[in-house]
Amino acid sequence: MVDETAPESTRLRIRREASGAVEWFRSHWNTSRRFRLGGYAVGGLVALYAVLWATILRGLPSADSLLTYQPPLPTMVRGVNGEIVYSYARERRVQLRFVDFPKPVINAFLSAEDKTFWTHGGVDYTGLAGAVVDYVTKIGSGERAKGGSTITQQVAKNILIGDEYSIGRKFKEMVLAGRIESVLNKQQILELYLNEIPLGRQSFGVEAASLAYFGKDVDQLSLSEAAFLAILPKAPERYGRAKYAQQAIERRNWVLDQMVSNGWATRAEADAAKAQPLGIIPRRVDSYDPSNGYFVEEVRRRLVEKYGENADKGPNSVYAGGLWVRTSLDPELQKATEQALRAALLRYHGGQGWKGPIDHIDITEDKWLGAFVAANHSIRYEDWKIGIVISRDGPRATIGFADGSTAPLTGLPAAIKAGDVTAASPAGNAWTVRAIPEVSGGMLFQDASSGRVLAMQGGFDPGLGDFNRATQAQRQPGSTIKPFVYGTGLDFGMTPATMVPDQSFCVYQGAKYGQKCFRNFGGAGGSGVHTMRWGLEQSRNLMTVHIANDTGMDRVAKTIERVGIGKYEPYLAFALGAGDTTVAQMVNAYSALANNGVQFTQSLIDYVQDRNGKVIWRGDNRRCDKCNMAEWDGKPMPRFAPRGKEVMDPRTAFQVVHMLEGVVTRGTAVVLSDLGVPLFGKTGTSSGPTNVWFVGGNQDIVGGVYLGFDQPRSLGGYAQGGTMAAPIFKQVVQATKPRWSKLPFVAPRGIHMVKIDRIGGKQVFGGAASNEGKSPVIWEAFKAEAELREASREDKLKEQRDALVAAVRRARKADEPAAEAAPKQEAGGDFVEQQGGVY
Repeated sequence: MVDETAPESTRLRIRREASGAVEWFRSHWNTSRRFRLGGYAVGGLVALYAVLWATILRGLPSADSLLTYQPPLPTMVRGVNGEIVYSYARERRVQLRFVDFPKPVINAFLSAEDKTFWTHGGVDYTGLAGAVVDYVTKIGSGERAKGGSTITQQVAKNILIGDEYSIGRKFKEMVLAGRIESVLNKQQILELYLNEIPLGRQSFGVEAASLAYFGKDVDQLSLSEAAFLAILPKAPERYGRAKYAQQAIERRNWVLDQMVSNGWATRAEADAAKAQPLGIIPRRVDSYDPSNGYFVEEVRRRLVEKYGENADKGPNSVYAGGLWVRTSLDPELQKATEQALRAALLRYHGGQGWKGPIDHIDITEDKWLGAFVAANHSIRYEDWKIGIVISRDGPRATIGFADGSTAPLTGLPAAIKAGDVTAASPAGNAWTVRAIPEVSGGMLFQDASSGRVLAMQGGFDPGLGDFNRATQAQRQPGSTIKPFVYGTGLDFGMTPATMVPDQSFCVYQGAKYGQKCFRNFGGAGGSGVHTMRWGLEQSRNLMTVHIANDTGMDRVAKTIERVGIGKYEPYLAFALGAGDTTVAQMVNAYSALANNGVQFTQSLIDYVQDRNGKVIWRGDNRRCDKCNMAEWDGKPMPRFAPRGKEVMDPRTAFQVVHMLEGVVTRGTAVVLSDLGVPLFGKTGTSSGPTNVWFVGGNQDIVGGVYLGFDQPRSLGGYAQGGTMAAPIFKQVVQATKPRWSKLPFVAPRGIHMVKIDRIGGKQVFGGAASNEGKSPVIWEAFKAEAELREASREDKLKEQRDALVAAVRRARKADEPAAEAAPKQEAGGDFVEQQGGVY
C-alpha cells in the first residue's frame, strides 16, 4: 500500500517499482517452467507450515517450562530420631543431580539410546531416517516402530507431550527437541532424562531403577549392571522378567559392545561384564518397619486433608509434592506397642480356631487374580500371607496369592470355601490356614509434656484394614473415667481422706422404671464407709456415684468435657464411663493429670518441609523474635511463650495422680507393681463386659489400651481391665524399660504431704509412713487450705462435713416426693444394662 502522505515523487517511484516487480514475476511465471515449479514449492511449504501450525505446533507446551520443572516426588516420613520410616509413593522416584551419576552409567545409556547426544542439536537425522524406514515396513503389521528419538526428544515425550503413538507426536518431539536444546544445556537435558525415564517395576529414573533391580545406589553399580539398566527404556516391563533373561543378556551385551566402539569401555572390561549374570533381585517391597503402619497411615490422612493427594491439588500434594515430614514416631516404643497388643489379641483368641474369612470375593477359578489384588489385603506377621481360596473339593483346596502364585491349602476349616480371603503360612510344600483374632483393640502412647504421639497401634495389622481403633473407635471407657469424677470432688471441698459411703445408691427414674439402684462390680453391694483414696484404688462404683451426686453431676460432666474426653449429659451413668470416647482422647486426658493439669493439643507431625527444604507447617508455631539476635543485648534471655492449656487445678491433678499410684501399688492394677518404676493408672471394664481398659504412665509418657470386639459383645465374665489390659501396658514398659524414669512425681506448689492412717483417713503424728503396698501409714497429698493439723480438728471437720452432706441429701430427697412412694427395686444389674452402665 502506498503512503498517501509521502511526497508525490516518492509515491510515483514506489508505484513504478512495484509495477515493475509484478511485470517481472508475471513474465517469468509465463516463460519459465522452473520458476513456476519453484513457486509451487514455496507455496506448498507455506501451506504445509500453516497446516502444521494449526494442527500440531500451535498447542505445543513451552520448553521454558523445563527451567522450573518439578517432577512428581514421593513424600518421605521421618521418625523422632530423624531416620526415614516410610514413603508415600505410587511410583519409585529418586532425584539426583547430573554430577551424582557415574560416568559408566551415563555412557551406557548414551550407547544404548543416543551416541551422538553431545553433538546433535536435538534431532539425529540419520537415526530418524532409519526410524522412518522401520515405520514404513511395519505399516499394517500392528507392530510399533522403534528408534529415531534422541534423548532430547525422549525428554520432550516423557515430560511435555506424552507417549501417544502417531506421526504427529513425532513431529512435536522434533520441534520441541530443538526448542529444548536452545533453553537447556546438555547436562541439564541428560539430568532430566536420567531422572525421568520409565524403567519398569514402577521405577522412574536410574537411581530408583537401580534400587528396584539390584537393591543398590547407582554409584555402586558394576559395568554389567549399568548396561542392563540402559536396555530397559526399549522394553521396561519385558527385560526385567525371568523368562526373557536370555534376550536381556543379548541386549546388554550389545550395549557393552557399543560402549567399546564408542571408546567408553575397553574390550577387557566389556568381556568381563558379559561374563556376569544379570543379577536381578526379585521384586521387593520397601523395607520399612511394618510396625509403623497405623501411625504412618494416620499421618497420611492428616496430610491429605491439608495438602491433597495428587498434583492437581497443589504443589505440596502427598504423592507428588516431595514433602519431608518429621513426626513424633518413636520406633522403639512403636515396635513394643505393636508386639504387646498383637500378643494380647492372640492370647485372648487362644485355641478358638478359624472364625471366618477376612473377606469374600466372587471369583471364577481362572479369573481370580485381578479381583484379589484390587481388594488390597495384606499382613506382615511372622511368615503369614493373605491369600484367596481359588477352589475347594472336599479335603483339598488351592490358595492363590497377590503375586499370582498358587499352592495347596491344608488345615481346612469346615466352613471355608472358594472366594474366601484368609491368612495362611507355609507348611512343607503347601500352606495351612491361620486364624486372625476376631477380638481387636487400640493402643497409644504420648509425651505428657508436649502432646506428641510416640506410638499407636490400631488393630492386629493395618494390611487387614485401615480403621484405626486408637483414634477412631468410639468405646465406653469404663472405670478409667473415674479419676475425673474424683478430681471434681477434690475441686469442691473433698480430700483423698474424705470418708465416702460404699453403700447402696438408688435414683428414681420415673413411673415407668421406678427406682433403680447402682451396684459395685459383679453386682456386689456396699462395704461401709471408706476414704476417697480407697474407693479409687478399688474402683468402687457406689463410692463414685456418691461423690458424683454430692459434688453435682453437672460439674463432673464439665470436668470430663474440659479434659477432652467427651460432651455428656449430667447423668450418673456417665460417672461410671457409660459415654463413648477414644483411646487417644483418654490418653490426652490422663496426660493432663501427669502434667499437673496442663494439657497439650495431641499431635503426630512436628513439621513439614517442601521439596526444597522450606518449612511450610510446624506443630509448634510459637514465635521467639529475639532468639536469633547476633549479640546479646544485656536484657533477660528470650523465652518461648508457654504452651498448653490448664484444664485442671494443678494441685487437684497431683492429688488424683497420687491416688492413682495407689491403684498400681495395691489396687486393681497391682499387676504393674513389680516393674520398679513410679507409675500411675486406672483400669476399666465396661458392662457386658464388652471392653477392658488401662490408661496410665509416669510424668513423661502416658499410654492407654482397650480390647473389645468391633461389634461389641461380651468378652466373657472373667474379663477385667486389671487382668487383660494392664498386662499389655506392662509388656510395653518391660520392653522399653530404659525409657521409663525412676524419678517420683513432683508435687506443685500448694500441696502438703501429710502422714495419715490409710484405712481411717486420720492424721498420724508418729511412726514412719510409706506408700508401698499395704503400709498402714501413708503420705497423703492435701491442698494447703485443707491440711489437717490436729486429730481433734480433723474429727470436728469430719462431723461438720458429714452433717452438711446429710443435709444436702435430705434436701434432694425432698424435691423428689414421688421417689418415696415408688416401689423399691434392687435391680443393679438391670440398671447397668439399660443405662449403659460400667464397672
